[in-house]
Amino acid sequence: MEDELEMVFDITKDAMNEAISHLKKELLKIRAGKATPGMLDGVRVDYYGTSTPIQQVSNVNTPDARMITVQPWERGMLDPIEKAIINANLGFTPMNNGEIIMINIPALTEERRRDLVKQSKSEGEHAKVSIRNARKDGNDEIKKLKNDGLAEDIAKSAEDEIQTLTNSYNAKVEKLIEEKEKDIMTV
Repeated sequence: MEDELEMVFDITKDAMNEAISHLKKELLKIRAGKATPGMLDGVRVDYYGTSTPIQQVSNVNTPDARMITVQPWERGMLDPIEKAIINANLGFTPMNNGEIIMINIPALTEERRRDLVKQSKSEGEHAKVSIRNARKDGNDEIKKLKNDGLAEDIAKSAEDEIQTLTNSYNAKVEKLIEEKEKDIMTV
């Protein structure tokens, strides 16, 4: 029974870690006024008939806080990359100088900043839902073990431990959202 209980904790913790790492990825996509290569993470380019992530066909850099440069490894990929950035609907206007693609990141308006904060909080709520689902799954497994003969007091302490784990992961989500909000609202 101890091994099964330990496995339940491991699975629950893995699911909660997954929720946190997914949240971090999603928050990277939300721009905070500063240009980052992660802003183009969702862009996929038609590379000889195959949908390929932009990072696999070019070098994505940020020479300064207001610009992203995309340097394709093959000159013939300039137009497909430019089209992919436009089609990704990120609100960017790429400029092609024949060698590299430059994307100027416009300064954020106050209203746009508030929208991005809302979007961040929404992603945080999604992460919290995933964490609560992991808690529910863990508690369900403990109930199954209890039905298979796990002592009542051990089951109760295991559920308490999962709740403590849930609280700590929810605190991590809050901290990430708070940092992102501060980042977005800093002019």
